[in-house]
Amino acid sequence: MLRNLYNLLFYVCFVLSAPFYFLKMWRRGKWTQGFGQRFGRFDGKVKQSVTNSHVLWIHAVSVGEVNICTHLIRALEPRLPNVKIVVSTTTSTGMGELRRKLPSHISKIYYPVDFRGVVSKAMRTLHPEAIVLVEAEIWPNFLWRARDSRIPVFLVNARMSERSFRGYRRFGFLFRELFNSFAGVGVQNETDAQRLRAIGCAQDAIRVVGNLKFDAAKVEERPLMDVSVLLRQLGVPPEAPVLVGGSTHAGEEVILADIVRRLRGEFPNLFLIVVPRHFERGREVGEQLKQRGVKFVYRTEISATTRLNPGEAECLLVNTTGELKYFYQPASVIFVGKSLTAEGGQNPIEPAALGKAIVFGPNMQNFKSIAATFVEQQGAIQVSDARSLEQAIRDLLKDGDRRESLGQNALKVVRQNQGSIDRTVDMIVQRLHDGDMYVAPRK
Repeated sequence: MLRNLYNLLFYVCFVLSAPFYFLKMWRRGKWTQGFGQRFGRFDGKVKQSVTNSHVLWIHAVSVGEVNICTHLIRALEPRLPNVKIVVSTTTSTGMGELRRKLPSHISKIYYPVDFRGVVSKAMRTLHPEAIVLVEAEIWPNFLWRARDSRIPVFLVNARMSERSFRGYRRFGFLFRELFNSFAGVGVQNETDAQRLRAIGCAQDAIRVVGNLKFDAAKVEERPLMDVSVLLRQLGVPPEAPVLVGGSTHAGEEVILADIVRRLRGEFPNLFLIVVPRHFERGREVGEQLKQRGVKFVYRTEISATTRLNPGEAECLLVNTTGELKYFYQPASVIFVGKSLTAEGGQNPIEPAALGKAIVFGPNMQNFKSIAATFVEQQGAIQVSDARSLEQAIRDLLKDGDRRESLGQNALKVVRQNQGSIDRTVDMIVQRLHDGDMYVAPRK
């Protein structure tokens, strides 16, 4: 009865939301690639890759989870040497990152829409022997089918915000048995563990391992992009201070632009790099900057022959995806977005791993404990509004020693919290040890 009710409601909601869903996919581009996979239709290449294989299915919703997923796979492969790994994602941007970061022997697919028939078709094709979900991606038909097929499902890097906790408790009649079905749950802290127990996760399934994003933020030895070269092309002097707005949301870009215009009286060479969270907002943000008279350049307009004189550009608008961490590298000060005009916040760990001076707004709900740790350890500054943000940026630009101290403290926090991926892998392989998958000993 419960399953039939859910499927009826899901069908109605899907039909009503379909125009917005497909519009969003269209705006992000390349939406037709792999479209059939979303409805359980896989080509011969995918089917052949999983034939006669022990399949481990890992799901990473979008770009943030993909970054964790790639590091998790590198740690899992030596421990599960005879396993075929299939990775799914929901967004085209996530798929782009999977294809860029993972080798060809890792199969990449789109996650199926949660229709009962679609999920069944995908499960029959891939025939996974275990499933790993990165962070909370709870789709009832998917989990029901896995449980009915006795497929162990792991939830890793799990976190449970107060808002999500209230929602899951309200619909406990639907979600309690789903959470109870997890074979293993790797949580970020004890608060998350308590909330997950309260909504149904088994006591012996939960393990506090820390936040995988600390490990996933490790700096690449050979970055794929040298942003300093781009800045020289735009006429930015080598000694110019750079303010980076990372993963910004609506309203934050113009706030930063207005702040920079005022601060340029004190810091004439101050340059702004804005990286919206959703790259498809590039044109919208560009129009807003034009209205304010900001001289900016789109990232996609820069070619090998681009050469601007000093002062011709005062802002770089990054309308691409997957490049944020490279634009953090030349930053003097970094503002972490979705923390001033929207709620939730974005990941402060990546800039912290680079030893940068970080500022974020009051709304860091999705990274509450992490943000609090950075602030308590004097590794970041949290401001209350746009006015205090401007003052914090001004103070940091004036004081190089303060910027250096803030960055080093942030880096220290990151290093103290690494090791969670190894603990997560241990949890997974220990649970699989008694199954059919051969598990290699830890080296």
